[in-house]
Amino acid sequence: MKLALKRPETVVPVLPPLPVRPVLADEVLVHEPAGEGAPWIVQFGAGRYLRVGAGMARLLRSADGTNTAEDIAERLGRPWTAELVGEGLLRAQKMELLQDAAREPVRTRRFAFVPPLTFQYTVVRPDRFLARLRPLATRLAHRAWAVALVALMAGGLLSVAFQLPAATDALSSPLPVSALIALVAVTYVGTALHEMAHGVVLSHYGGKPSRMGVMLFYLTPAFFCDVTDGWRLPNGAQRVRIALAGITVQAAIGGVAGLSSAGVALAGGSDTVRGLLLLLTVTSFLSGFFNAVPFIKLDGYLALMSHLDISHLRDRSMTDTRRWFAKVLFGGRYEKTLPEVGWAPLFGLACMVFPLYVLGTAFTLWRSMLEGMGLVGAVVVSLALLALLVRCCTGVLRLGVEALAAGAARWRIAVVSLAGLAAVAALAAGVTLPYSVTGGFVNQNGRVVFVATGAADLDAVAPGAKVRLTGSGIVLHEELGEAEVASTRPTDVSAPFSLFAPVTGLDAMSLPATGLPLRTAAPPSGTTGLAEIEAGRRSLGEWLYLRYLAPFWR
Repeated sequence: MKLALKRPETVVPVLPPLPVRPVLADEVLVHEPAGEGAPWIVQFGAGRYLRVGAGMARLLRSADGTNTAEDIAERLGRPWTAELVGEGLLRAQKMELLQDAAREPVRTRRFAFVPPLTFQYTVVRPDRFLARLRPLATRLAHRAWAVALVALMAGGLLSVAFQLPAATDALSSPLPVSALIALVAVTYVGTALHEMAHGVVLSHYGGKPSRMGVMLFYLTPAFFCDVTDGWRLPNGAQRVRIALAGITVQAAIGGVAGLSSAGVALAGGSDTVRGLLLLLTVTSFLSGFFNAVPFIKLDGYLALMSHLDISHLRDRSMTDTRRWFAKVLFGGRYEKTLPEVGWAPLFGLACMVFPLYVLGTAFTLWRSMLEGMGLVGAVVVSLALLALLVRCCTGVLRLGVEALAAGAARWRIAVVSLAGLAAVAALAAGVTLPYSVTGGFVNQNGRVVFVATGAADLDAVAPGAKVRLTGSGIVLHEELGEAEVASTRPTDVSAPFSLFAPVTGLDAMSLPATGLPLRTAAPPSGTTGLAEIEAGRRSLGEWLYLRYLAPFWR
């Protein structure tokens, strides 16, 4: 007897019946084209937009609560019929454009989560304030200012090039605490101006910035300005200028800081001020470059999407990437979401991978602070890793669902999935990576001691293990020498604060730590710095556990 396997029935959401006299939801607005050749735009609340044809826009505008489907068809004229109007209204209902008494009204919330790892908090509604800056934007929107900006940026870069030894020294040396505070303050002021620039340019072109506030972007504090209203603009070049306005501000700050550092050097001014300006120059240009990378939802991506005039470019590219993998692995017939963009699968793959790099970098920056939080830090990191694991599992499940929908054989999906799990397990167990224990060192009268917090994996340290000693610069780490572990018997020590942060001037503050004695052929030139002990190799799975999870439970 043969058993027939039935495909699972598709669950179709049950929609309420269409009202006799439909009306748009309170948060839905239908905008006329902003200019010749521009599309009609349907706006959902503050930050969601949808392009529609002129016929659909007229239909939605007719849904004012006073007309039936027959009335709307009569108003629109041929070729509209009551049946066609009904189909259009059903589409609008599925997209929640029509008023529904059973649905809770959309509330304006200050807090928002933007996947994969961005938390936004709205502080102000800036449209009125930024509208007052339109005259300034009009004056700056001139080719002469663009030429001046290019010259300023080139001057800043040349200034760093001519002061390369001083710039390297500034990047590889700790800062006085007052200079570090000034650098952080100026950087965040620049970030605020960056976001305001987006809003000013949007307002200049007639749009309205909807929100401005603070956010945690991959665990890093930052600002944001919602300029989604730019999609109503008729010209793609205008949207590109809006997206690049922030990078322009950062380039201007970098240019001014670079030329100012050269001025301080020529005038024989303070080396601390000169180093601070060089740091500001380098960080401004690097931040602008990072913002220009189009693989995450930053300015470069928005500029690319606007230039191509393709909405949701990133999401659709990742969908094409997922479907390409599904076709290769499971077979089936798939429809491309961007058939006109041949490089979409490669772009989507980069969009999937690059956020992992950003997340790893953010974790490295905040690792010391999180380790110092003990159980609280362990919980934060565990939740972040759980969210990452859930996201990966969700992506794999979506891959399988799309394969089933494309007609792939269930047995092939099962076999490939099991083979994939086996390959992941083999990689985790078979691939090995060099493992090290990181901390700092203190040089007191030729006696060098390795210093670490309670989260360091001292159990992995063996007598005679090689130790690499480097400077604790704010960006770069100068090689200071080598040592080896003299004994693995830990002792309680008092470590200066400069070991845990690249600052000077706080040596009077000390923190309790654990020390291991080191042997050196020649004492390092510095009194404090960073130290890295070689601790053999570990399998990939063990390395990931020891590096990202175990420190928070020691």
